[in-house]
Amino acid sequence: MAVVVRAHDPNGAVSLIEGALGSAPGAVEQGRYVCIGDIIETDEQEGFLRGHGTHVVDGKLMATLCGVVERVNKLVFVRPLKTRYDAAQGDVVVARVTEVAGKKWVVDVGGRVAAGLLLSAVNLAGGVQRRRNAEDELAMRGVLKEGDLLSAEVQSVGSDGAAALHTRSAKYGKLAGGQLVCVPPALVKRQKQHFHTLDAIGVDLILGCNGMLWVAPAASRTTSADRHTGMEVDGEEDVSIPAPPKEQMEAVVRVGCALRALSRCYLPIYPATIMDTFELSLEKGVPPADMLGSAFLGEVVRSEAVRRHTAQGQAGAQ
Repeated sequence: MAVVVRAHDPNGAVSLIEGALGSAPGAVEQGRYVCIGDIIETDEQEGFLRGHGTHVVDGKLMATLCGVVERVNKLVFVRPLKTRYDAAQGDVVVARVTEVAGKKWVVDVGGRVAAGLLLSAVNLAGGVQRRRNAEDELAMRGVLKEGDLLSAEVQSVGSDGAAALHTRSAKYGKLAGGQLVCVPPALVKRQKQHFHTLDAIGVDLILGCNGMLWVAPAASRTTSADRHTGMEVDGEEDVSIPAPPKEQMEAVVRVGCALRALSRCYLPIYPATIMDTFELSLEKGVPPADMLGSAFLGEVVRSEAVRRHTAQGQAGAQ
């Protein structure tokens, strides 16, 4: 296996994060970040239990993954910084259809195994409640075909880790008229609501727990969802969406770049940080094409450091 060693880049994202957030409140203390082959200190802990991402070599606990050392009672394990999505019941996900097989759609959610969306797990046109028949099965590609994007909820998770999805709600369904942004799932902050509308700029967001984020003009998601949550069996329907104003599309592109900038700096992603990054780009006069440059990434990290220091000061005052 070939290993590529890159020279240290003082303007790189990692260097910027270390420099700005190293002394910020909540920073990870020295020794918790480990790489493959690093020795994990266990002197202060007697009778430890070896967990995931560790291996004992010559009586010493060694890391087999790059990540953060976690300790739960006597259990010592390494939580990787980047990993594939592990589905959990109730998660909101954005997925892509890869295959139409039998009475289900096979969809990619970014996990170790593909997820499935059963024909019985989607609403029929008009919300009719009845058993699915052969005609419905033949018309499946009229609802979702290979390559289509959709939003759904995890209904259950099998013993092999495969997720079963459903779209039995008006807010779920086929997505069109926006852009998809993929980030590490660990960065998406879990919240009670993963569908957000940024009214100030007219942008809709779907923050999928699987790291797939959907950004679209505020009007298009509603139109698309209303049209595609039900199944059309009588023929093709008109799915054309009127073009949004130029300013709204620029806001969509800028929000997408803000998501990528947060991902590049490995910062948590939720509406507050997205809007902070969006407003910072406007304040600095940075065009969307330059939002992934080292200069703006440095501003993003410094802004996050200031926010953490401010939050720490307010917590101390209380």
